[in-house]
Amino acid sequence: MQVGVQIVNAFIDGPSGGNPAGVVLDADALTHEQKLRVARQVGLSETAFVSASDKATVKLEFFTPVRQIAHCGHATVATFCLLRQRGMLEEGRFSKETIDGNRDILIEGDTAFMEQTAPVFNRIDVMSGLGARMAMSLGFGPGPWPGALDPFVVSTGNAFLLVHLPDAQSLADLKPRQELVQAISEELDLIGVYAFTTETHRPGRHAGARMFAPRYAIPEEAGTGMAAGPLACLLHDVLDVPDQEIHIEQGWLMQPPSPSIIRVVLQMERGRIARLMAGGTASISASMVVEV
Repeated sequence: MQVGVQIVNAFIDGPSGGNPAGVVLDADALTHEQKLRVARQVGLSETAFVSASDKATVKLEFFTPVRQIAHCGHATVATFCLLRQRGMLEEGRFSKETIDGNRDILIEGDTAFMEQTAPVFNRIDVMSGLGARMAMSLGFGPGPWPGALDPFVVSTGNAFLLVHLPDAQSLADLKPRQELVQAISEELDLIGVYAFTTETHRPGRHAGARMFAPRYAIPEEAGTGMAAGPLACLLHDVLDVPDQEIHIEQGWLMQPPSPSIIRVVLQMERGRIARLMAGGTASISASMVVEV
């Protein structure tokens, strides 16, 4: 069977860059194993498979080259931007069915936003054994933890370890030990590590970040919507950023650079984050056909 795949770059920062995802628009006839084989052949961090749903606008399933995952931010944005560009959806509110429930989608112009849930925070004591192993996994030498903020595990649907660094140079110099990052990610059931600083490449943005997810065969990723949501919540609730729309840049420090910008809109109820919408724009970069 031949399967057509669109390669769509999500969270593009200007006319190019972004994080590429595979998108299969007609996946109803594909089995779980066939979807995994497609994802392996596509070879990107995630491939999204679209099929019919009786619970939502579409059913979306996400596969890395090694396993299925519940959610993927950039592949969701890639999919809904592609559906919009193909004239299959107009502007407005939609939804996606996933393996752990439905999520709302909002399309405004050429931007697609996806719903994430209220944040759950877990601060890690840097003086603990776990804190010491985290420091080692990120290549930090002996001495005090480099950031002014303790690391946090934060989930808005998927969990990430958020690591605050003091400046952009520290972020650029970061050299994680991938095997140790993977071990901690397995232990804590994380997607990966999202290291960030409030110094940004372009002015007017709230944070610049790098994402490492070796547990999912992703040494570094250019744009991560499911991690930007937790970071936006941390910036608001812990670092006292007052804005309810947070802009996070990513991908500038990859080789070669692939600049991404992720917009996160926090929705408040009684002074607390009740949910959020994370999104961006996308463009088709290529098409391919794989055999399964």
